[in-house]
Amino acid sequence: MITLAGPIGSGKTTLTRILAEDLHTRAFYEPVEGNPILDDFYRGNEVAARQRAAGVADAHNPYAFLLQVYFLNRRFSAIKRAMEDDNNVLDRSIYEDRIFMRMNYDQGNVTRVEWETYDSLFENMMEELAFAAHKKAPDLMVLIEISYPTMIEHIRRRGRPYEQIEEDPSLVGYYHSLLDYYAQWKRDYLRQGISDLIAIDADKYDFTDDAHDRQAVLDQVRARLRALGKI
Repeated sequence: MITLAGPIGSGKTTLTRILAEDLHTRAFYEPVEGNPILDDFYRGNEVAARQRAAGVADAHNPYAFLLQVYFLNRRFSAIKRAMEDDNNVLDRSIYEDRIFMRMNYDQGNVTRVEWETYDSLFENMMEELAFAAHKKAPDLMVLIEISYPTMIEHIRRRGRPYEQIEEDPSLVGYYHSLLDYYAQWKRDYLRQGISDLIAIDADKYDFTDDAHDRQAVLDQVRARLRALGKI
């Protein structure tokens, strides 16, 4: 099992497809539409921001916890389906979910009780995976690392209005913070020895449009899989 990780605009979905095609295996993608909570979450952020500006000490987004549990549940379901086969590639790591929940907690969008409840639920789910599937972690985590300028260029090319910094200037700070959280997440993941990890430099390798760069990335992943005895 290979899982992809990386911030918004890093190219997880594209690299998932490339890897699945090269390795002749199945790709699992996170749905980007049909989230019943997302609109309420954004409205909740606006309400919480107004409350903080008004001096409300415990202002938080009442939908943030629900949204993160929704994502966690969906990711857990995808991993269970993926583990029914011997070989597969997932375009999102369940371990990344903690990044966004931690950001929500640090920014005051969720309470300490909500954060601790989420963290406990996550650990229980991982233990259940280990028991049911005899595998708690992927065989290889492929982390796509990207700089802020390259990430913004990818986001612009993708063209989703709600992701554009021109539409919402507050996203500038959010995106910079997200990159910092991912850097810390990588350090924690390696320190905990959760699984083998390979980092792909999205500034150096344009695996989307450049065939030479794409092959270079595939060669790196294949070499690591061979070293692990997986191919």
